[in-house]
Amino acid sequence: MTPETAAPAPEPANRGKLHHRVKGGLVSFIGFLLSPLSWWNDLFVNVPLALAFAWVTSLVWPKGFTACFVLGYWLTNVLGLVMLQKGAHELLAGQASPYSRKALFKDFLVSLVYTLAILVLVKLGVLKPIPDYFGSP
Repeated sequence: MTPETAAPAPEPANRGKLHHRVKGGLVSFIGFLLSPLSWWNDLFVNVPLALAFAWVTSLVWPKGFTACFVLGYWLTNVLGLVMLQKGAHELLAGQASPYSRKALFKDFLVSLVYTLAILVLVKLGVLKPIPDYFGSP
């Protein structure tokens, strides 16, 4: 046989597990950055992402700023918790697994508590649409 016609070498059995572990580690890391489990993530990750979402939305629907800020914040937190749990399972088990409704509900409740704090900041006027910072009508 010539090198062009030779059968490819079989892949090692651990290669699939390694792929899942690397993927799980990456998904877990991104999930941790988005999750409400670190003291700094809200200030540097979730609030800026939610605020950007609210600002963009308020350009089209100015009265929707608060609702979109809350929605964006919820989405980043819940997505982070989901990614963290799924990624950690894939990292530790070496294979992907389904995400349960119970886990989603728990992640939603944690996000709800943090959202209440964001609502307080919006109602106090600490966080508001961009034009309101500059005194525009």
